[in-house]
Amino acid sequence: MKKFIWVALAILYLVVPALLKGNSYILSMTVSSLIVAGIAVAWALLGNLGGMVSFGHAAFFGIGAYASALLTMKAGMPVLLAIPAGGLFATLASLAMLPALRLSGPYFALAILAYAHIFRILATELTDLTGGSGGLSSIPGLPSVATVDFLVGLGPYLLALTIVLAFCLVYARVRRSDYGIALRAMHESEDATRVVGVNSVLLKSWMLLLSAFMAGTIGAFNAHIINFLEPDYAFSPAWSVLPIVAAIFGGYRSVLGPMIGAVAIYLVDQLVFKAVLSSGHQIVLGVVLAAMILLAPDGLLSLFRKRNAGGQHA
Repeated sequence: MKKFIWVALAILYLVVPALLKGNSYILSMTVSSLIVAGIAVAWALLGNLGGMVSFGHAAFFGIGAYASALLTMKAGMPVLLAIPAGGLFATLASLAMLPALRLSGPYFALAILAYAHIFRILATELTDLTGGSGGLSSIPGLPSVATVDFLVGLGPYLLALTIVLAFCLVYARVRRSDYGIALRAMHESEDATRVVGVNSVLLKSWMLLLSAFMAGTIGAFNAHIINFLEPDYAFSPAWSVLPIVAAIFGGYRSVLGPMIGAVAIYLVDQLVFKAVLSSGHQIVLGVVLAAMILLAPDGLLSLFRKRNAGGQHA
């Protein structure tokens, strides 16, 4: 297993950059897919471990983006420090959502969706701070560190990849911890886990805060990539829906499934479906997703596992 991990890292950090170095368009699309992957991992952590389906991760994404942009523009904070600070601000904002943890199922999902809408309205109305509907422009870009320019070329890809893999590592560590075991046990019977002394509300709270930090951090990173923000973009429902689709497609119950699913569906949609059917490519994507759910409810990775298992038994 360790050998496989090292080979995969070598491919991601050495082979892929060598292949994409001369194609700036595909490279930028890959960075965009990794941004979606970051939110997908955050959503999967909350949905799989926390057992809570969220339709409002756009709130964390947008708050992180605005916080990081304002910290660099108004407070002069270095960009590489402002990005995790954006994640912290998203975490603080998620504290307002803690009462929603008393809800479950569709009620929780709708409550988080309502919070996302509220934050979008606030970003629109607080014109002195956020620029209102006109948004913010000339947001400082990513800096150069040593010989690596994180704003252009391979720099954004390497930084985005590192951030998403760090999210996956945190996801894996939490999943294997005692807290992760308790959280998975709660899926079977929350009442039973409470009887043995597990504080389900506290564990769910930690998952919400951690998920918010991840989504806010990747939102902050995106703000310094595109160098502008407006409420309708930063809090767009797409930042809530697309990561859900990606996580389910790849397999949100696995650690790498959300990342693989996001990169796969985003690149295939943008580079293949959109080229063939420019005005209705989302329909094709929806058909592919429906087929995946029917053929492999556990996601894309489950197909590879079944294939490998079949090869070993043959």
